[in-house]
Amino acid sequence: MKNAFKVSFLLALVSAALFYSCDNSDESTGKSILRIHLTDSPANYEAVFVDIQEIRINATSDENSGWVTLENINAGVYDLLKLTNGIDTLLGENEIPSGKISQIRLVLGDRNSIVVNGDSLELSTPSAQQSGLKLQVHTTLEPELAYDVLLDFDAAQSIVKAGNSGKYNLKPVIRVFVEQSTGSIKGVVSPDSVICAVYAIVNGDSAATLTNDAGQFLIKGLEPSTYSVYVEPGSNSIYGDSTLTNQNVNIGAVLDLGTINLKEK
Repeated sequence: MKNAFKVSFLLALVSAALFYSCDNSDESTGKSILRIHLTDSPANYEAVFVDIQEIRINATSDENSGWVTLENINAGVYDLLKLTNGIDTLLGENEIPSGKISQIRLVLGDRNSIVVNGDSLELSTPSAQQSGLKLQVHTTLEPELAYDVLLDFDAAQSIVKAGNSGKYNLKPVIRVFVEQSTGSIKGVVSPDSVICAVYAIVNGDSAATLTNDAGQFLIKGLEPSTYSVYVEPGSNSIYGDSTLTNQNVNIGAVLDLGTINLKEK
């Protein structure tokens, strides 16, 4: 009887331990909110339209499997040039299991075009885009928290003119960042009549934007580091370039450079 009691008691302890382990596992998995936004680095066109049809995420290390299609996505055609200088649009918001995300796959349709001198021109796209553009993320979603992932579509680098044919190809260059783990730089360039390119540069890499009609600029998605900010009015301008060094960017903060006054050459 004593042996039977010992066996029963041990089985009860094992069952309780298994139940507690499973219960804790469910709680630790949890849910997170994932919001996908689209924004743009400006380009010298009148409009750049991209046709976004689907977004998938991969929480595994296997690039060929483990893909899950996000349900609540606002598919459609977006003008990238309306999404510059910190403006973005929400493509979709989903509640998903917490944990690591390794990649995002952006699936484009065939309604991609640009407007040049008032003419709408079709953008030819690689056939590989039908299966989606693979974008590296590598972030961990903690339970009960919301994360904003921005897809920074660099229109200037993504559009390639096909020789003298008058045709244009779309070869997407997209920078992906999680807003909660990056910082930003903003400022105003004077005089505001000059449209300038503004670059945030660190270790040979850069992120860029153009000033708006009020001379304002905002560069988001910068990894915490010390940057040089380079302002370029253009070779035909009467104003010279300007560089600000040792600009520290911190997580979750916007570094305000104030007004940058350009000097004549």
